[in-house]
Amino acid sequence: MFHRIRFAAFAAFTALCIAGATTAAAQTPVLNRVTKTGTLRVGMSADQPPLNVKSKTGQMIGLEVDLAKGLAYALGFELEIVQQPFGELLGALKKGKVDMVMSGVDITAERTKDFLFVGPYLLSGKSLVTASSSLANAETVEDINTPDITFVTLKNSTSQTFVKKNMPKAKLVTVDTYDKAVQMVIGGEASAMIADMPACALAILRNPDSGLVTLSEPLSVEPMGIAVSAKDARFYNLIDNYVDAIEATGILSALRQKWFEDPNWLKELP
Repeated sequence: MFHRIRFAAFAAFTALCIAGATTAAAQTPVLNRVTKTGTLRVGMSADQPPLNVKSKTGQMIGLEVDLAKGLAYALGFELEIVQQPFGELLGALKKGKVDMVMSGVDITAERTKDFLFVGPYLLSGKSLVTASSSLANAETVEDINTPDITFVTLKNSTSQTFVKKNMPKAKLVTVDTYDKAVQMVIGGEASAMIADMPACALAILRNPDSGLVTLSEPLSVEPMGIAVSAKDARFYNLIDNYVDAIEATGILSALRQKWFEDPNWLKELP
């Protein structure tokens, strides 16, 4: 179990938190169910490396998987990962089919109308992958909004919309897969791929000898958090306290390094 010793330090605090919270079970439907069953159900899409993905042995791996395991262990619950397509995860949370969603969910004003968010545990945003040092040194979208630059994005993606809105002077090519986009950049057919920060980090890890680089800071800020039911403030408070504690121990920082900087986990992919 990942960081078993550090998580064990939370055990005494767990009992006090749960005991106090369950006195108001009628107002805490999620907390009541979790403590009764002893199982924490976490929704993930299983296709978002390095956040969550199935390994070649069928096991779930990724930063969010490790974080979910750590949370469940610290709280004294069994972990059940519920795999569903990304577009169905928040609906499953609203219907009570999962207790939380941890699957690269950006915290937005629209989503906070229906859910509470713990975190953020990761700051994402639009970034780029390029072989050009000048592009890699860009600090704002205006630095790369020129007609001599060709961007490649996934077709019908938010990255495509981002380029059209913020870099209208640049040329835009759309493709169906990240692999195709990255190969266009490596082959010189595109100046850079615009994508979410995790996809950019993964592209560099998978192509260590290609000379690809990315930005030190994303072009936009999109905080990722754990979505929980807005109907159970005490469950939210419990999870929020534990994520804060895990962050304070340095575990989250170690997870970010493990999954975004160390390529060793790539050998576990199919």
